[in-house]
Amino acid sequence: MMRDTPASIPHEFTLRNVRRDFPEWHLGRPRYALWALDVDAAPVRQRVQAAQSHLDGLLLPDYCRQPHITLSLCGFPSDAPRHADDFGAETLRAQLADLQRAQPRPFEIAVGVLATFTSAPYLRVSDAGGHIAALRACLMGGEGGESGLTYTPHVTVGLYADAWPMPAVQARLASFAVDAPLRLRVVGVSLMAYAAAEIGGPLMQMADYDFGSGALRWNEPEFAAMRG
Repeated sequence: MMRDTPASIPHEFTLRNVRRDFPEWHLGRPRYALWALDVDAAPVRQRVQAAQSHLDGLLLPDYCRQPHITLSLCGFPSDAPRHADDFGAETLRAQLADLQRAQPRPFEIAVGVLATFTSAPYLRVSDAGGHIAALRACLMGGEGGESGLTYTPHVTVGLYADAWPMPAVQARLASFAVDAPLRLRVVGVSLMAYAAAEIGGPLMQMADYDFGSGALRWNEPEFAAMRG
C-alpha cells in the first residue's frame, strides 16, 4: 500500500498492525482498488524476500502482497456507487481520459535499500525524471495528495507486528546489505485490487494500461461492469 506520511514528525516506536477484519471500513464490500506499477520481477521479489528474512521477528506473518509501487488509491469497485469511497465507471473513465491526454512514455526506475514508515518497512524507489509523481498527479486529477502529507514511492516489505523501538529498527534496517539498485523499465500502469477483509493479502491485477497503445486491457471478467 501507498503511504502518505506527515512530514518531519518523529516516531519513537513503530505502529503495531493487527490481523483482523475491518467491517466498519469495508461495509461488506469485497475488494479495494488502486493504481500501481507492477514491479513483480524476480530480482525485486528476491530482494523483498531477503529483507523479510532480515527483519524476521518484527513483521506480521503471512504478508503476501506482490511487489508493487502504489500510485493512487481508488476505492471499492462498484457498478452503482453509493458511498464516497466507492469506485465506479465514471471515475475510471475520467482517469483514463487524463492518462490519454498526458501520453506518458516508458521510463526507468531503481529499487534500492531498506527504509521505513511508522507502520511498514519498504525498499526505496528512485525516479530521477519525476515520472511517478507525474503519473500520480494525473490519476488524482492533478492533485498531488493531501495537504501536509508527503508521498514516497516505495515497495512495501511487510507490516510491523508490534510497537518496536524505532532506533533499534533503524539499526536493523541499516545492517541490511544490498548490491546495486535494481533497475526496471516501466511501460504501463496497472489497476489492482485486494480482498478488503484480508490484511496483506495478494493483489489481483484487474487491468493494465499500456503507455504505447494508450489502451486499457482487462484481465478479470468479474470487473466488466467497471467498463461503463
